[in-house]
Amino acid sequence: MASLISTKSHISDAVNNADSYRVLRGRVSVLKNTPDARLMPYLELAGFGSVAQIRYTVLRFDLLSALVERWRPETHTFHFSCRVCTVTLEDVALQLGLPIDGSPVTGLSAFTDPDALCYQLLGDSPGDGESYFSGLQFTWLKAKYGQLSATATEGELMCAARAYIMHIIGGEIMPDANNDNVHLMYLPLLADLSSVTSYSWGSAVLAVLYRELCRVTDPKVRDMGGCLSLLQSWALYRMPFLASIRDQPWSAHPGIRMSLNVLLYCLMIEQYARDGPHGELVIAAQDDLDPMAYYSPEPPEPEQEPQPDPEQS
Repeated sequence: MASLISTKSHISDAVNNADSYRVLRGRVSVLKNTPDARLMPYLELAGFGSVAQIRYTVLRFDLLSALVERWRPETHTFHFSCRVCTVTLEDVALQLGLPIDGSPVTGLSAFTDPDALCYQLLGDSPGDGESYFSGLQFTWLKAKYGQLSATATEGELMCAARAYIMHIIGGEIMPDANNDNVHLMYLPLLADLSSVTSYSWGSAVLAVLYRELCRVTDPKVRDMGGCLSLLQSWALYRMPFLASIRDQPWSAHPGIRMSLNVLLYCLMIEQYARDGPHGELVIAAQDDLDPMAYYSPEPPEPEQEPQPDPEQS
């Protein structure tokens, strides 16, 4: 029987080498402005109303890199000293508001006439007569839903709503680590906006995140895709002591590189994450936390044993 723990190279293999702490990168095309109010009824109809309200999140790639060091591809869980845990469909539903029941998000990966498909569902095409293209640039999508006229018809609003959803899919909830566009395979699923909620978009988001977490455990991989804002907010909610790192004055210390922050996150998780009485992940008291102590060049002096008082002998 094959071993449960894979023999492939894992980023945690370099845990004892301080120079090997890798900081991941990610390409996310965020939506900094709220959508046109006229699009909201169509986004709500499609089940993307909640995620459309999520604004830009500053990603902490040092924190994400530390989490990857704890990820095991064999079980799709984070291995902490107290237990294992992972991002679940409940987290996706609560944080993103996407449906987690229904049909799987599947479709064609190639189209015989992508130009016609775009004209049909988006009212326009970026192909310029090209016989084949497979993705839509985010800049093109932004222009599509960002330049609505005051007299836009219902058909034009529906096309703009599809463009907005395509941007959300490829730019925020299921981004590719190496691309600046979204694949056309999602577009046919948006043909009837009233049936979009019949697909389990939340399951697809979680599956892509799991796949990316598994992929970036390879020490040679630097770029990570997937819904990184979901992963980060999950970690900060479950382990809120991690949020204090950016609020400490030492974080701007010129001698501390971001790669060393990865080590700090790992140490803090190891020290403060523990198992609760009912099996939940809870946080130990941390009133005396001194993050700079982790970088002290000298080991702490041992505590002195209390000496007996001669007068009480």
